[in-house]
Amino acid sequence: MAKFLDTMLQIRCKNNNVTKSFPEGTSLLDIYQEFADEIKLPYPVVSAKVNNASQGLKFRVFQNRDVEFLDARQGSGHRVYVRSLCFLLYKATQDVFPGSKLFIEHTISRGYYCNFKKKGNEVLTESDVELICNRMQEIVNLDMPFRRTEATNEEAIRVFAERGFADKVKLLETSGQIYSDYYTLGDTADYYYGPLVPSAGYLKVFGLEPYHDGMLLRVPDWNNPTILAEKVDMPKTYEMFAEKTRWDIIMRLSNAGDVNKAILKGHASELIQVSEALQEKKIVQIAEDIERRFHAEENPIRLVLITGPSSSGKTTFCKRLSIQLLACGLRPLSFSTDDYFVNRVDTPKLPNGDYDFDNIEAVDYHLLEDHLTRLMKGERVEVPEYNFSTGKREWNGKKLKLAGDTVLIIEGIHALNPLLTQQIDDSLKYKVYISALTSISLDDHNWIPVHDNRLLRRIIRDYNKGAFTAQETIAQWKNVCQAEDKWIFPYQETADVMFNSALNIEFAVLRTHAEIILSSVPKNCPEYSEAHRLLKFIHYFLPVSDKEIPPTSIMREFLGGSSFKY
Repeated sequence: MAKFLDTMLQIRCKNNNVTKSFPEGTSLLDIYQEFADEIKLPYPVVSAKVNNASQGLKFRVFQNRDVEFLDARQGSGHRVYVRSLCFLLYKATQDVFPGSKLFIEHTISRGYYCNFKKKGNEVLTESDVELICNRMQEIVNLDMPFRRTEATNEEAIRVFAERGFADKVKLLETSGQIYSDYYTLGDTADYYYGPLVPSAGYLKVFGLEPYHDGMLLRVPDWNNPTILAEKVDMPKTYEMFAEKTRWDIIMRLSNAGDVNKAILKGHASELIQVSEALQEKKIVQIAEDIERRFHAEENPIRLVLITGPSSSGKTTFCKRLSIQLLACGLRPLSFSTDDYFVNRVDTPKLPNGDYDFDNIEAVDYHLLEDHLTRLMKGERVEVPEYNFSTGKREWNGKKLKLAGDTVLIIEGIHALNPLLTQQIDDSLKYKVYISALTSISLDDHNWIPVHDNRLLRRIIRDYNKGAFTAQETIAQWKNVCQAEDKWIFPYQETADVMFNSALNIEFAVLRTHAEIILSSVPKNCPEYSEAHRLLKFIHYFLPVSDKEIPPTSIMREFLGGSSFKY
């Protein structure tokens, strides 16, 4: 155990709430060895939180601190593991194919899609992927250490400029940082915006296989990091990402550095206008497709189902689609699944006793389906109205009947769940899945999780509406994500069309709202770790005012100032 000075520090381990004394300058790895037998985590420790901020195990402590050790199940622990795995992959590609280019683009199929270009632009083969995977395993077996170097920003820029990393140079040049950390694995240097594991020997669980025209980096399961996460085929989601990536290339925007350079050149307004135009073009195409199928001689569309995860922009998308349907000569009738909530006393509950409003059993889907079936037969149906104050469903004489030019629109998290419409022929339905699938990355090896885009939107919206503080929204987010995994994502590939609500310049706009909100999260609460991470991430983007965001934009659903009534 390293001893720099005779000063003894008090370190409280939050895993067991026990405090022990350590010499000043002791590493987290050495501190963990003192607590390991007492806390007995079920899986290997990969990182820690120090005063609720994520740190690598090589981090040295020089003041009294609270420390919580994490395995690869927890959010920040999982990110440290995957981040380290990405560097391992990059190192292996350079060892096997010197001069090649690796682009770690986005999450898909419970792994990470990687675009790989060999130096001579030869086609990537299955044997190439096997060679890279074997080299990754060799580095793990060697237990090669990850080494962190803190340097001035100018020095870090020089290091990456010499190695031809234009993406990292642009990122660091526009970051406004004075000092930057970079990492080395053997003789390979790279940049990551968070800590890594101490050495490659920690990365025992991984997989690499061909995927479309690239590779899929497979990672440990969230619940059991000793096994790989189960692969799920997602061809439609892949194509949506591919479509967005093609537009990014056309607009010359692939990473945060590109966005920042465009902002500095005064192109922010143009980027917003083009992004909004591309989204409107897609909505028009969807509306025209619905119109075409509405007038089909056989099995005409009468029911449009719209779903997506939290803060994907479902509500505004629904309103914009309705306008385009009107322009096509159809009359959209929005139908709220919220009115079919069961009485609150009958709502299922989470293990902690809170109501589980995201559960399919929180909706009287049998009654909903009966009413939909009767409406589509042309019957007049009395529909309920849910009183959120009393927590009860009421019958106030509200009746609906579909006219000959009416298309019924249902928007909600369960819209694509077969239980809602299993008695209605699929040929009569048009299914839309919407999400904010971020294609912009920080640099070639640092992707931006889709969850971060939606979480920032939700934090800002909740705060602006006075519904929840940032701390409360972050505290709820784990349950939100678990509900999405159970009730939304299993059905996304059944959609007829997918819509991406993310904007290329979105994070630059979100920064102007998110900074002060995230800064309000107290340092002494568990949610500070996530707030601190998001703040660090959002600062990679230069701030842009939202004044150029139009009132009909999906972004207005979260920033405020929308011309739609919600």
